[in-house]
Amino acid sequence: VNGRKVIEKNVDPETMLLPYLRKKLRLTGTKYGCGTGGCGACTVMISRYTPTTKRISHHAANACLIPICSLYGASVTTIEGIGSTKTRIHPVQERIAKCHGTQCGFCTPGMVMSIYTLLRNHPEPSLEQIMEALGGNLCRCTG
Repeated sequence: VNGRKVIEKNVDPETMLLPYLRKKLRLTGTKYGCGTGGCGACTVMISRYTPTTKRISHHAANACLIPICSLYGASVTTIEGIGSTKTRIHPVQERIAKCHGTQCGFCTPGMVMSIYTLLRNHPEPSLEQIMEALGGNLCRCTG
């Protein structure tokens, strides 16, 4: 998680990633919205190495739907893992802030992680790719 190896023993197979991140690891930037994968507030990036292709694949995922047992050997990146005001914010975070891209800010971490994942896979995305990447994120303020 965020570049730090995490080993959990005797895990309840019903434990989802979202409460694990928020309660166990105290990474509260990943938000609890709907709890059913419909709003995108809990979006994180899951990365996995595929030995046959010798490539790392990155996927935006709803942490509220992912059992932590399914993440063996995977890397999880949360909003805290891409930048902060203590270190340096990521360019995606910076642009959203400078362009007044938030209202209450609750949905912003999920949107940032969706965009971040898109840019990891496609450094120069098309408008269609951007729209698709943000299709699972909802803003409570604007709908």
